[in-house]
Amino acid sequence: MIIVEGEARLAPGEIERLAGAMRAQIEATRAERGCLHYSYAQDVLDPQLLQIREIWTDEAALEAHFRSEHMAAFNRAFGQAKIE
Repeated sequence: MIIVEGEARLAPGEIERLAGAMRAQIEATRAERGCLHYSYAQDVLDPQLLQIREIWTDEAALEAHFRSEHMAAFNRAFGQAKIE
């Protein structure tokens, strides 16, 4: 099992702007073979902080995820975000 956790601090309004892209990414990723958990969460006390959590069965599943088209699309959207 592989657990991935991270966080990103975004400029005001960016989490809301990216909500559609995040929703699409979550839905597509949760359907992938080997994905046990995939989520983004906005911190209640720090609303500009985006928390990321993933759980994968193995490295092969995670590597396949990195090569997926929906990951590429999400990276394009997230790459334009204003990160602080």
